[in-house]
Amino acid sequence: MVPIEYLRQFRFLGYAIFDFLVVFIGMYLLAPLLSKLFLKIRINIPKKNWLFLALPIGIVVHLLVGKITPMTRDFINLHDHYILKIIIICLLILGLRGIKMVPETTKKI
Repeated sequence: MVPIEYLRQFRFLGYAIFDFLVVFIGMYLLAPLLSKLFLKIRINIPKKNWLFLALPIGIVVHLLVGKITPMTRDFINLHDHYILKIIIICLLILGLRGIKMVPETTKKI
């Protein structure tokens, strides 16, 4: 068995625990860089908000590239998985809650 397949066999509610760990650790490591990049376009996104936005961003990206994962499939299913939908929407709200526009600084002569 390939090591990645072995790691992905451990599941919680049908979703691979390894995938969640990779997503959250990756977002934790990228959060400072992403926050600095968004500050350049005058949007202040706190680092902790990136962790809340990790799963909603992941679902949107998977939909855009056409790679339907089990969580993406369950989220777009209209007739089931309401708890998942509620969790993703709550994460989206928590992630968007602390985002602020940074006012332009005026230079005094």
